[in-house]
Amino acid sequence: MNRTLPFFAPAVSVALAVLVTTARGQNEPAAEPTVLAVAKALPAVVNINTERVVRRRVRDPFEDFAAQYFGNYRSRPREIRQTLQSLGSGFVVDPAGYIITNQHVVERAADLKIEVTMHDGKTYNARYITGDEKKDLAFIKIDAKQPLPFIDLNNLSPNLLGQTVIVVGNALGYSGSISRGVLSGMKRDITVEEIEYKNLLQTDAAINPGNSGGPLIDISARLVGVSSAKMAFTPQGVPTQGVGFAIPAETVRETVVQFKKIAENQPVPKAPEAAAPATSNAERLFGMQVQDLTPDLTDALGLVAGKGVLISAVEPDSPAEGVGIERGLVIYRVGKYDVRSVAQVEKLLARANSGASVDFTVGFVRSGGQSPRLETVTLTTR
Repeated sequence: MNRTLPFFAPAVSVALAVLVTTARGQNEPAAEPTVLAVAKALPAVVNINTERVVRRRVRDPFEDFAAQYFGNYRSRPREIRQTLQSLGSGFVVDPAGYIITNQHVVERAADLKIEVTMHDGKTYNARYITGDEKKDLAFIKIDAKQPLPFIDLNNLSPNLLGQTVIVVGNALGYSGSISRGVLSGMKRDITVEEIEYKNLLQTDAAINPGNSGGPLIDISARLVGVSSAKMAFTPQGVPTQGVGFAIPAETVRETVVQFKKIAENQPVPKAPEAAAPATSNAERLFGMQVQDLTPDLTDALGLVAGKGVLISAVEPDSPAEGVGIERGLVIYRVGKYDVRSVAQVEKLLARANSGASVDFTVGFVRSGGQSPRLETVTLTTR
């Protein structure tokens, strides 16, 4: 038997059409909460590139030369320091250019050389303000002509177990990378290199090398915490997956307040001095390159600490080569003055004119109370 539709059927059809249209709009990728949150946070997220000094066991460049004098020198274990590039993340917390990151990202930077790259590609030299090793937080600053986008520390995430969280940062050197997971634990304590960190957040969102110092946000782009560490193995050596840790946003906010007080009491940095000439006085006048004797080189060569500078290269047909100076020798005195740094040598040679003669005392003063092997040679400037 045929049945007639009730009179309100057209209204039902219109309602269904509206629901379908709304559902389609919600399913658009551009409208996904995660996409919107990332788009809002990314402009404030930065890549941090530092020059870090690490110790490595490598063959010393002066080993062949030293072996001629020290016999079984090659068999001695030795370490030298090497400058490596290190990548991390951070984020702007104040439009004036203040940035928060992990202390372990910047603490080993040689001479605190820190380069910050914004999401738009602009690069700045940053200066280190202060840090807290126990909280693994550091404060750096860049100077920009315009106010910078920032993550508001006055509007934090509620940090609820099970909520969606997003890691944003410089994962493995790939800027603007994200990973998503949930907030899977709170009040976690871990120990890294004998330092204990307390009350951390736990997440299964992937935290990779380079993410350290970057923000962990919720789907409203509010700060959950600062990505800090990933557990690859348990203390018993059992491999793990999906166990990462972040410093809670509340801790970050409280620490930034303290860091800003320190920043306010710091003197305004002076303008950088003029760059040193590309060619040193020692190289320009006599054809030899010199370098400071670092503690590692001093130890490796068996020399007395705190004395002399190392000759790292000698130009062919130069005044230095003409009097028998070779790479690997140490300059202990220029004229009547003892030297222990390249800066001292350069200062003493600054007034040397063309055709002038300078006495150099070179050789080796070994540790262990052995008799020094020194010789004074006279070089004429070219």
